[in-house]
Amino acid sequence: MGSKIENNADLNSGSLIVFFYKWRKPLIMVTVIAAICSIVVSLLIQNKYKSTVVLFPSTTSSISKALLSEDVGNKIDILRLGEEEEAEQMLQILNSDEIRNKIIEKYNLQHHYDIDDDDEYKNTKLQKEYENNVSFERTKFMSVEINVLDHNADTAAAIANDIAALLDTVNNRMRREVAIQALHIIGAELYDERAYIKVLEDSLKVLRGMGIIDVGVQTERITEQLATAILQGKKNAAEELNKKLELLGEHAGTYTDLNNEIWTEKKRLVVLRNKHRETKVDVQKSLQHKFIVNNAYPAEKKSYPIRWLIVVVSTFSSFLLTLVFLLFIESIKSADFK
Repeated sequence: MGSKIENNADLNSGSLIVFFYKWRKPLIMVTVIAAICSIVVSLLIQNKYKSTVVLFPSTTSSISKALLSEDVGNKIDILRLGEEEEAEQMLQILNSDEIRNKIIEKYNLQHHYDIDDDDEYKNTKLQKEYENNVSFERTKFMSVEINVLDHNADTAAAIANDIAALLDTVNNRMRREVAIQALHIIGAELYDERAYIKVLEDSLKVLRGMGIIDVGVQTERITEQLATAILQGKKNAAEELNKKLELLGEHAGTYTDLNNEIWTEKKRLVVLRNKHRETKVDVQKSLQHKFIVNNAYPAEKKSYPIRWLIVVVSTFSSFLLTLVFLLFIESIKSADFK
């Protein structure tokens, strides 16, 4: 049985040699033509240079909370690197239409990518070309890479650095829009609070005009004076002091309530003033929301295309396809249709 297997192996290897010898000319011809064509095509492909910016997101969400907040538990460390959530948010902003449109406009990428103005699908082609040349990815260290390919090394580096700069521009614009709305709301509340305190103080001023300055102290002193007047038999003075006590008794509750209300509202006014001040800082000032590890610089060597790889893959693929086709022809010829 062992000799039979050896004979089959010899037969198969012999058949394979015969097959390759029989079809040597087509195989060699197709392989050579494929190699020449792939070399020509690879030489026609425009060189592209790659530039990369590496950055980490920050954890800063509000300047006022990071720098001005007195609440230690609510304070943010502006020097701490962001984590997965911040990195994902950064990727969303980098992929935004605003950044893409600003880069396209600044570098006139439609002309740069040789897209015709009269092309019916010029915007689609422009966006696709941009996505092919500009990419963003998160690394395992939670940093974010901005990769830009371009046939001009200086342009690739400039675009990558500008995208990194625009990251803060877009981020601050979004936060400022919300901060402006918050500032208007807090400003209106602050105005209403001051007006309400003014009404309370005017009411208190009316009571003070009636001689009610401090209910507790005045009641104590008038009572002492009344006792003295009674002991001394001064009826007129006693009657006058009784009238004052009745006036104090009539308005004591209102006076106390107004005083307490003014005190409570002034504490609220202080809180609103602080929030207004903090929100105003968020509107007028800005911080960067990234830590740049590496800025982009013009590459000295091209990154694309890898010509030898194109030639090897194309040539080998053509050889395999030709081989499969010839095997198919041989199988048809040797098939018994009877």
